[in-house]
Amino acid sequence: MLANLAAALYTHKSIKTTETKAKRLRPLAERLITFAKRGDLHARRRVLSVIGDKEVVHVLFSEIAPLVADREGGYTRITKVGNRKGDNAPMAVIELVLEPVTPKAKSTKKAAAPKAEKAEKPAEVVEEAPAEEAPADETVEAGAESQAEGEAAEAAAEDAVEKKSE
Repeated sequence: MLANLAAALYTHKSIKTTETKAKRLRPLAERLITFAKRGDLHARRRVLSVIGDKEVVHVLFSEIAPLVADREGGYTRITKVGNRKGDNAPMAVIELVLEPVTPKAKSTKKAAAPKAEKAEKPAEVVEEAPAEEAPADETVEAGAESQAEGEAAEAAAEDAVEKKSE
């Protein structure tokens, strides 16, 4: 049954079936596509032993495998489409993902941006450290914090300034 579903998937690029069958079909279909990406004779014979239809195997190796050559897995997509009318079985569409892979340039920009922000933040802290010392003295006088806490905060700020200047 799964071999016939896989053959129909490769022939039509998309099929509508029950969710359970689609979930069972996905690992088999993706494994056969991985064999097709290898493209050697042994891989072709292994796929032919499962599917059994030479025309479908030819389509898999000549048309589908080149389209997904740069994709590392995730060759299929399952989309739930509601329940079947007669027996209320949950239905799904399983289709091949043949769009080219786009590199994740957005994530690299996001990763580079926080690094740049981190580099800017210590410079800002150095500039703000002397400004914070004066209000800290005022809070000590007002009794908002103890004398020991105020001195510890001043010492930490001075250490940070010294480390940045080195």
